[in-house]
Amino acid sequence: MITQLRGRSLLKLTGSDVQSFLQGQFSNDIDALEDGVAQLNAYCQHQGKIIALIWVMKSADDFYLSFASDLSEIVTQKLTMFKMMSDVTIENLSDSIIQLGLIDESLGGAYKLNTQQSVALVETLDGVELDDVNEWESACIAKSIPEVTLTTSEKFVPQMLNLDIDEVGVSFTKGCYPGQEVVARLHYLGKAKRRMYQFESDQALQVGDELQVEHSKSAKATGLVVRSVKLDAKSLCLATLEIAHENDTVTINNHPINRIHHD
Repeated sequence: MITQLRGRSLLKLTGSDVQSFLQGQFSNDIDALEDGVAQLNAYCQHQGKIIALIWVMKSADDFYLSFASDLSEIVTQKLTMFKMMSDVTIENLSDSIIQLGLIDESLGGAYKLNTQQSVALVETLDGVELDDVNEWESACIAKSIPEVTLTTSEKFVPQMLNLDIDEVGVSFTKGCYPGQEVVARLHYLGKAKRRMYQFESDQALQVGDELQVEHSKSAKATGLVVRSVKLDAKSLCLATLEIAHENDTVTINNHPINRIHHD
């Protein structure tokens, strides 16, 4: 299955300082990134809240950053501000390069996101037959791949989106990056109070919808929808939820949603 990922921006970063620059900006270990891999990274502000989730891809000495398009201006401005006098050039390729999502497909030069999904960067769609993007969204939810958009920017720390589990999106040995002290403190001294789970519902779900549990004592919503897709009569989503209420009845807009359990 191949689909076009229309809602994503693409930046290309080049220059002699680009690798060390990105190593100091993002949550994962850029120095360990290999060609042919799309590495999940959180771009955090100083309090550890995620501004954007970024797929980082390396080609020789160049790096490509893919992330939600409604955060393009924010991410570009932040990178530009922090690069200062570094030898780093930032080029926006969103209008010239097409991003494709691949499920169980092979395409030359594709970047592996997980065992099933890959991302390809192409200049033309000639000869490519596109499938329904909802299949890609459904696969992302099944694989627990979160997304952060303008609606949810600065709403989550990495642990809420399970990025610390098996260090899939956070390295705790790589050194400093914005928000690193907060994220590390939560990892070593505390315990995450909210985690991300998969849910399904008979009702339409929107990113940013609030999850409610009747007996929660939290001053905030019990959780937030992170990613959602509608398939036939069902809606699937990834959403954060207070761990203390992971087995309780959860509702959105007074409609129950059901957690998907995996054996």
